[in-house]
Amino acid sequence: MSTSTPRLRSLGLDPATGKEALAVTHPGGRLEELADAHALKAAAVLVTVVGAVLEVGKASDAELAAFVTPLYAALEECVGIMAADRE
Repeated sequence: MSTSTPRLRSLGLDPATGKEALAVTHPGGRLEELADAHALKAAAVLVTVVGAVLEVGKASDAELAAFVTPLYAALEECVGIMAADRE
């Protein structure tokens, strides 16, 4: 798999505390695999929500602008996953 350096990744929310669970992942490790799965699932949910909002076509510019930061973060994470897979 990847030979990149370890990095801090989200594993989702801890069901007991509601806080985000973070881990330092290592290329090819189990935690990296879990973080990748979480990132892709979160991106898929975000795409579904944004798609539904766009389909209705009644969102204000401010409401649409609220999606820019989370969409950018999801895209950045997915590109990071793809780049790590190519290393």
